Amino acid sequence: MFVDDLVKGFYDVVSKNKVLILVNYDVDAICAAKIFQYILRFDNVVYVLVPVKTTTELKKTYEEQKAGVKHIVLINCGGSLDIIDILEPEEDIIFFITDSHKPTDICNVYSSSQIRLLATPEEDEKIPEFDEIFRDEESSEDDSNSDEPNDDSNNDNIEKRQNRRRMRQQNAFIKRKERRNWEEKRKKLLFDYTQFSYYGRSSAILMYDLAWKLHRESVDVLWWGIIGVTEQFIFGKTENMRYLKEIELIGDHIGRICESTIIHNNLNSASQPVPSNDTTNLRIESEKDLLLALYRHWTIESSIRFSMFTAVSLKLWTVKGEKRLKQILAEMGLPLSESRQMYHSMDLNLRKQFFGMMEKMSNTHNLLNLTYPSFILYQGFKTRYQSADYVYSMIATLESNIHGNSSTECFYNTMDLLSRSKKNLLDEGIERAKWVLTNMFRHIQAALDMKQVILAGPFYYLIVQEVTHLL
Repeated sequence: MFVDDLVKGFYDVVSKNKVLILVNYDVDAICAAKIFQYILRFDNVVYVLVPVKTTTELKKTYEEQKAGVKHIVLINCGGSLDIIDILEPEEDIIFFITDSHKPTDICNVYSSSQIRLLATPEEDEKIPEFDEIFRDEESSEDDSNSDEPNDDSNNDNIEKRQNRRRMRQQNAFIKRKERRNWEEKRKKLLFDYTQFSYYGRSSAILMYDLAWKLHRESVDVLWWGIIGVTEQFIFGKTENMRYLKEIELIGDHIGRICESTIIHNNLNSASQPVPSNDTTNLRIESEKDLLLALYRHWTIESSIRFSMFTAVSLKLWTVKGEKRLKQILAEMGLPLSESRQMYHSMDLNLRKQFFGMMEKMSNTHNLLNLTYPSFILYQGFKTRYQSADYVYSMIATLESNIHGNSSTECFYNTMDLLSRSKKNLLDEGIERAKWVLTNMFRHIQAALDMKQVILAGPFYYLIVQEVTHLL
């Protein structure tokens, strides 16, 4: 069952008792959990937050944590599973699910008592109607047994009994045929509905909508929602039109929240002196950016070479692609000595001209859609991060086990990374992400050179050995 009102149908219900929150291991889910955690803490609601990665972990965690819990929130997990069938919960337990993984399991859609879906159905989701999937077996059996003849009647002659039997056989045949047709239609509808997996709206931005309606929004909460949306766009989980619609809505929130923050800070500064290292000057700005991974924290040459978009478009794993990279740098008038320096150490004029030069080169070298609308977080006068920087840092931290950290420790480190007080975790994640991108490029380059990518019918596949570790 879909929840129409996030406040009355969801938050007002779960905020009355202890809440169990089960969160998937992905950037969007972590951002959504961070926002929901912020809201619950604001209202002093008791909660337990546990990350889950597989269905087995989901069942195990539920069994361990279900005592004393009546409301369970699943973030980016459980939506495509029949939760009632898998977990077999008590009848008084209610599951609230926000899951960007699609399609949603049809049993979750039509469960009117224990399953509540927070995201509204999308136009292109094409959920089958209830009567097309579910059928009342008892009524059909009653119909077939309702006209049993009275064999004890002496008034019925043999001919009448034969006619009655013939009618029953015809009715039974018609019902069986209708049943077969219904089952064939049902099978086709379910196949069409479930044959493709895709992503819906970001769970992080959905949780931000809840914070906004509860008047709990802030610059940090909006920024976490932006990171969830950015992660979907960078990794192709959302279409351009949907992303642009979200960007437009986010822009309205930025204008409202950041303006009120500036007014609040000005009032505070008028009443008391502000220290020189003050970090309250926090704002988000929308601007076009490049699909180059971490280029503000890397060298230009490395960012172009190891970014997925440019590496694939220019085929940089080949000798011809390497020459093309050198040609692009030369056409931009960017010396190799400058392109191999860290971005913040480059000549100031070259830094200012870099975006325009790359935009011009994108048209010349057929790098379509190299630029996209993005967001920058400014803290004070020097510290600035692009939303994509957070995405890459979070993914690298989430998947990292360099120091022997468990998956759960990596999850909580990734969540802590979103706090501005844990800037060291963000910077460490960025460095780790650069190392991951470099090694992933070299691994794929080696696989292509050794012709390990195999064509099998309409599919290409590559066998990655288990001993291979990128992190």
